[in-house]
Amino acid sequence: RADGSVGQTGAAGAPQQHSPAHTDAVTSVAALKPDLCVSGGRDKSVAVSSWRSGAALRRFLGHEREVTKVTSALDSSRVFSASRDKTVKMWELHGASGPSQHFPGHDLVVTGLAVSPDASQLCTGSRDNTVCKWDTETGECLGRAAISRNLVTHLCWVPGEPYVIQTSEDKTTRVWDSRELQVAHTFPAKQHIQTCCDVSQDGRYCLSSSSGSAGHGAEATLWDLRQTRGRVCEYKGHFQTTTSCVFLPRGPALAPSIATSSSDSTVKVWDQDTAGRG
Repeated sequence: RADGSVGQTGAAGAPQQHSPAHTDAVTSVAALKPDLCVSGGRDKSVAVSSWRSGAALRRFLGHEREVTKVTSALDSSRVFSASRDKTVKMWELHGASGPSQHFPGHDLVVTGLAVSPDASQLCTGSRDNTVCKWDTETGECLGRAAISRNLVTHLCWVPGEPYVIQTSEDKTTRVWDSRELQVAHTFPAKQHIQTCCDVSQDGRYCLSSSSGSAGHGAEATLWDLRQTRGRVCEYKGHFQTTTSCVFLPRGPALAPSIATSSSDSTVKVWDQDTAGRG
C-alpha cells in the first residue's frame, strides 16, 4: 500500500496469488471505480478486475489487434478501449459482452483516449496526426483536427473543464479546447518525444514525461495550466525513457506527490514541489 500500511495477505503472511487477467502482455491500465480497474492487453482483450480481490470480473473481446489504451470516467459504468486495429470501442460494465458503441475513423493505430467526466464525449488521438471528438451515445464524430507531425502519444481530460491535454512525438504538449476542437495552447517544445501526460485533480497542473537514454532526457515536467509561459519544475533521475507519469492522490498529512515509471526498470515517487525523491 502506498501509505505504508500492510495489505491483506494469505496464509503465513504470503501475498495473495490470482490468475492472470490476460494471456499476454498488459499494455494499459486505468481506474474504473474505487474498487475496480480496467486493463487492455496484447491478447486483444479488455478486462475489468477488482483492486481488492485481484479477480478478473469481466472480459471483453472484439478488437482484431492489440489493445493500446483503456480509460473510463471514474465511477462510470462505461469502459473505452483503443487498438492497433485503428478503432475505439465502448463497453458497458453491466451490459452484454460485446461493444455497445464503435468509433471508427482513424487511419493508423489509436494511441490516445480521454473521456469527459460525465462520459458523454470522448477524444481520441492517433499516429495519423489527428485528434477526434465523439458523442458516446450515438458514435457520431463531432470534430476532427489534423496537425502535421502530431503523432499522438497520450490524452487526458482536465477535471471540470472543457480542455484536453495531449502529448506528441513532435516533442510538444498541447492543450485542446474540446468545444471547437482547437488548440488553446502549446507548451514550449522539449528535446525529446513526450510519452505521457496527466492532470492534477484540482485542474491546475499537468505533467508530461520524456523519452531519453543514458541519463539524457527521460525527465517528467510539471506545467501550470493557469500560467502557461513555461515549466514549473522538472523531475530528473531516470536513465531511460520515462514511460508514464501520474499525480498521486493527496492524503491529509501528505505533501503533493507524483510517480513516474521508466524503461530503466524503476518507479520513482517525487515531492511535487521540490522534485525530491521519496
